[in-house]
Amino acid sequence: MPAVAVVTLVIATVIIAAAALGLARVIGHLKAVAGTLDAVIGGVRAVADRTSTVPTVVPSVNASLKPVRDFCETI
Repeated sequence: MPAVAVVTLVIATVIIAAAALGLARVIGHLKAVAGTLDAVIGGVRAVADRTSTVPTVVPSVNASLKPVRDFCETI
């Protein structure tokens, strides 16, 4: 095999290895980002649960205030 062919194969191998290493690093960064996004999504869900809409609580509040309303109507 001519020396030029060997040099070409070596250079191609180095380029492919560098590309593979770069892609492996990108995969690692994407996994880290995915983990961070999972944590953020969990936090957003917790905030959404704690700030749920008021209409789910209004009927029980109205029921608790019914005696007060009835008393105020008698005045």
